[in-house]
Amino acid sequence: MHQLIVSPYNGTFLIARPGSKGGMRIPRTLYEELASIAESSSPPPAWLLGHARTAWNVDLAGAVMRDAVLVRSGTGLGYGRATYEINKGCNFNCEHCYLAERKFEGLPWPEKVRLLRLLRDAGVLWLQFTGGEPLIDRDFVDAYTLAHRSGMLIEILTNGSRLHRPEIIGLLHDLPPHKVTVSLYGATPDSFDSLTRRPGAFKLVEKGLVAAREAGIALELALIITRHNAHELDAMRALAERYGASRQEYGTISLTYTGTPEPPAAQAPGFLDETGVFEGCPAGHTFFHVDPHGLATMCKVGRENPVALMSEGLNGLLRLPGIADAQTLRTGGCDGCRLSGTCRVCRPLAKAYQEAKAPLNTYCQHGSEEAS
Repeated sequence: MHQLIVSPYNGTFLIARPGSKGGMRIPRTLYEELASIAESSSPPPAWLLGHARTAWNVDLAGAVMRDAVLVRSGTGLGYGRATYEINKGCNFNCEHCYLAERKFEGLPWPEKVRLLRLLRDAGVLWLQFTGGEPLIDRDFVDAYTLAHRSGMLIEILTNGSRLHRPEIIGLLHDLPPHKVTVSLYGATPDSFDSLTRRPGAFKLVEKGLVAAREAGIALELALIITRHNAHELDAMRALAERYGASRQEYGTISLTYTGTPEPPAAQAPGFLDETGVFEGCPAGHTFFHVDPHGLATMCKVGRENPVALMSEGLNGLLRLPGIADAQTLRTGGCDGCRLSGTCRVCRPLAKAYQEAKAPLNTYCQHGSEEAS
């Protein structure tokens, strides 16, 4: 299995190691040097041996290029990142969930293979598996393995309920992800299980966190703050420290796919995400999202005019930047807003809330102040 990945990325060239943070940027000349010997039995060049020891404490002495270093070819599309929503099913039933229905949907395995190869050929280096719940997908292990061996750095977005299973922990130990992000819905069984509406959910997630920590898997906890657990926020932060995980905190709850406003009712007053002023986004240009049926959109929220990758192929992605630009214009309820210069909400998200007639204070940091 490859120890290092060498890849073009957004006009530059990077060297990264699966399962490890940090990387190095190299000039085109060094990338071309590595590409010219990528499939050979030649040893890695001396400069790469030194960098591997310094950056990751990896000794490649005695290794050959074709086994130790995966060199990815370039693409004219320029997409370095993508998210793959492998299914829409979930074994939790969270009150705030944006999935209006939790019916399992997804491509059959041969089509998943073709989709993952399209993502590779689009230039995707960072790939996030999400859902639904990706770990309940019958093809997850095979899909993860294919993506990893294709030279992608992988993040898994999961509820953590199946993280403890031997086939999952063994997979992640042998083929390390960039990180596993586990959603945390409370610090006690009472709050956690009542929100997920799954008895025993908290114990399952803790079991998974323990297993991941013992296997040395990079963890991040996504602290989902709702009215059920806001009083436990400090304890949730302490859980992240206990398991050696980094953390992100989220208080803004997304709408359902069908555009109904019920999920924001779970928000805890005073915990809207305090993100920075929205000044644009690379979605649709260097990043895209793929749903369970292979439909590519600018992101998880901006799903207008999807590109049918399975029928259009990579050429369909050429249309995506224009589709994305059209969705980011301040129109409708935001058109002419005197406060838009300090708005923290992207246009596709604001549009979804407006179409659902959600109360202003559930998504707009300007609260009840009218923008006109």
